[in-house]
Amino acid sequence: MFRAEIDSRAILPFLAVILVTLIGGMYLPQISIGVAFAVVGAIILALICFVSPALGLYILICAMLLGPQFGTGGLTGEGVRSRGLTLRLDDFLLLVIGFSWFLSTAVHKERGLFLKTPLNRYIAYYFIACLVSTLIGYMMGRVKGIAGIFFVLKYFEYYIVYFMAVNYLKEKKQMERLVFMMLIVCMVVCAIAIYQIPSGVRVSAPFEGKEGEPNTLGGYLLLMLSVVMGLLFNNYGTKKQKIFLGTLVFFILITLAATLSRSSWLALGPMLLALIWFSQRKAVVIIPLIFLVIISAFLLPTAVKERALYTFTQKAEEGQVKVGGVRIDTSTSARLNSWKNVLTRDFIQQPLIGYGVTGYSFIDAQYPRVLAETGILGMFFFIVLLVAIYRNAVQTWRRYADDPFFLGVSTGFLAGFFAMLTHAIGANTFIIVRIMEPFWFLTAIIIMIPQIAPSSQTEMTVSK
Repeated sequence: MFRAEIDSRAILPFLAVILVTLIGGMYLPQISIGVAFAVVGAIILALICFVSPALGLYILICAMLLGPQFGTGGLTGEGVRSRGLTLRLDDFLLLVIGFSWFLSTAVHKERGLFLKTPLNRYIAYYFIACLVSTLIGYMMGRVKGIAGIFFVLKYFEYYIVYFMAVNYLKEKKQMERLVFMMLIVCMVVCAIAIYQIPSGVRVSAPFEGKEGEPNTLGGYLLLMLSVVMGLLFNNYGTKKQKIFLGTLVFFILITLAATLSRSSWLALGPMLLALIWFSQRKAVVIIPLIFLVIISAFLLPTAVKERALYTFTQKAEEGQVKVGGVRIDTSTSARLNSWKNVLTRDFIQQPLIGYGVTGYSFIDAQYPRVLAETGILGMFFFIVLLVAIYRNAVQTWRRYADDPFFLGVSTGFLAGFFAMLTHAIGANTFIIVRIMEPFWFLTAIIIMIPQIAPSSQTEMTVSK
C-alpha cells in the first residue's frame, strides 16, 4: 500500500498562503486600493525573501538610505521631544523581511533563529535595560502614550539587522558583495546630495522631508568613508575596484563638506587618527592625508569656512553660553546646556534607571540622552556593548592582517567606530536609523570574519 509522507517544510508555506487568502477575502472589500496594493506587495516581498533571504538583505541595504520616510508627528507621548516619530520605508521592509526570516528559520531549523555570537548577551542586556526603564517610566507616569514602546522597538530593529546578516554570512564572497552594494548605494546618495548643492541648502540624504537631516547624512558618510579608505590603504581590489573606491572618496568628501555638519567635521579628526593608528603601513596613509588636508585648505568653499567659524562668530542672541569669555552659538549652547542639566540636575532625580525612553525632554546628544533615559544601568550596558564591539573588531584586525579585504574592512570599521563615538557627542548617532543600520551590517561582517576566514583560506590553498 502506497504511503505519502508530508514534509512539514512544504506544507507550512502552503498553509500560510491559505491563511493569507482567507484574511484577504474577509478584509479586502473594506480597504482602499492603495492599502490593498501595499499589502499585496508586502506579501510578494515576504514570499521572495522566504525563498531567498539574501535578496531580502540586498533590498534592505538599498532601502537604508534610498527609502522615503513617513512622519507621525501627532503620536501620543512624542510631543515632549520636539520632533515626531519618523517611520521609514525600511522600517516596513524590515518588518516584512524579518517576518520572512523568522518563518524561514522555523521551517529550516538548521539555520537557527539567533546565531550565537560574542555580542548576543551584551545586546540583550542593553535592550532589556531600555525596556525595563521605559516600562517603569510608564508606571510612574514619566513616559506618556505609545512613543516609548515605538522607540524601544526601533532600537531592536538594528539588532534584527545584525542577526539577519550573521545568519546569512557563510563565505567571504558574500561579505564582499554586501560591502560593495553598500558602497554603490553610498555613491548614489552622494550624487543626489551633490545635485542639491546649487540650490544653496545644506544637503541631506534622499527623501528626508522638507527640513532634512544634514547631521545624519554626515555621520553616515563618515562611516562609509572609513570603510572605503580602509580598503584603499590596504591595497584591496582590482584596478577597476580601486578606481571606484578612489572616486567614491572624492564624492564623499564633497558631500560631507556640503552637509555643513560641524559634528561630522569634528568626528573626521578622530577617524583619520584611528585610520593611521590601525594601518599596517602608516606612511602610505599619512602622506596622502597630509596632502589632502593641505589641498582642502585652499579649495574649501567660503560657506564651509564660515560654518566652521560660526560656533564662535554668531551674533549675540538669547540662550548663548559663554566659555572663557567667548560666546558659543545657540545650537552648540543648547547641547552644552543639555549635558549640564542632565549631569548636574535631572540625572540625580532618577539615577538608577532614568526617566524611560521618551520620558525625558529631547536631547540631541547620545551620551546624556542614554544617561537621562536609562540611568546608570542603561549607561553601563551601553558602554559594555560598545567595548565588546571594539574588542572583537580589534581581535579581527590583529588575526587577519594577511588578507587585504579582512584587514581593510576591520581597519575601516575601527576608524568609523571612533568617528561614531565622536559624532555622538552632538547627535543621537547610535539610535539614528540611517547610520545604525549600515553600522550593524558592518558589525555583523566584522563579527563573522573569524568564522569565515579559516574556510576562505582553505579555499585559496586548494585553488593554488
